[in-house]
Amino acid sequence: MRVFVLLILLAGCNREHRNQAPVQRVNAIKEPSLVILGTVQDAGSPHIGCRKNCCNALFENPDPTRMVVSLGIVDPKTNQRWIIEATPDLPRQLNVLNEFAGVENKTPDGILLTHAHIGHYAGLMYLGREAMNTDRVPVYALPRMKNYLETNGPWSQLVNLKNITLIEIRPEEKIQLSPALSITPVAVPHRDEFTETAGYLIEGPLKKVLFIPDIDKWEKWDKNIAELIKTVDYAFLDATFFDGEEIQTRNLNEIPHPFVVESISLFNQLPVSERNKIHFIHLNHTNPLLNPAGKAYKKLHGQGYKVARYGTALPL
Repeated sequence: MRVFVLLILLAGCNREHRNQAPVQRVNAIKEPSLVILGTVQDAGSPHIGCRKNCCNALFENPDPTRMVVSLGIVDPKTNQRWIIEATPDLPRQLNVLNEFAGVENKTPDGILLTHAHIGHYAGLMYLGREAMNTDRVPVYALPRMKNYLETNGPWSQLVNLKNITLIEIRPEEKIQLSPALSITPVAVPHRDEFTETAGYLIEGPLKKVLFIPDIDKWEKWDKNIAELIKTVDYAFLDATFFDGEEIQTRNLNEIPHPFVVESISLFNQLPVSERNKIHFIHLNHTNPLLNPAGKAYKKLHGQGYKVARYGTALPL
């Protein structure tokens, strides 16, 4: 199995640009692949208004790898690329995806949305005439999400100006992206204030991937997540909060997610070979798993789990 990792060069230059970390060019992908374009919760890291230790230093010296959760899909045989989620980091994420695909300044062949929380669709703004002014970029969305974009500004302007073309998708109905790649939306429960919420099952010639970045609690789902993990090769799963202790200023009933400690308790019933498939993703700025040198991160790895790593490409 070939695994590519995007290297971030941290060498400094002059004072004006000291926080900019140029991306090292990578060899273009030669096989259908998944690219991890972001791993952080919607509002990013550092988090607006945060004055905790987890953010203070990052305001002065941003970490260019801390982008909002997103996956890219590449089929080099058809020269196509897709992005799951349109995040506030979309400009940089599209650039990275194009680097992996070996193309420049090309709009994606499609954007697949999960739901209408800011980190997952706000990046559509960059497709408008104030920015890229794209021409009919396919945007895949579940029915309520599609209607939301059609009937609420500024998103409706993207539709009216034909910057995007909305394509309605439905849970459990497979979408053939290319001869080698398909993707199937799955409905998950998650604070559906404006729209429903989707996860995705991605299938390539060799591998299957489950992507569930947001869900309320595993027990609220009508599917058995432990059994689903057995059917795939990689599982990118909601790890917003490590536990309830890290967020003491918010009512967690308003922002429910499965704590990582709860997920581990559930998944420890699985053999290590199954745990190895799990990549925790969608990490809040307070989550100790953002620190690869920390105790929580090392303990997690010791139990056979992984934390999604920005810039990694996995063959499909």
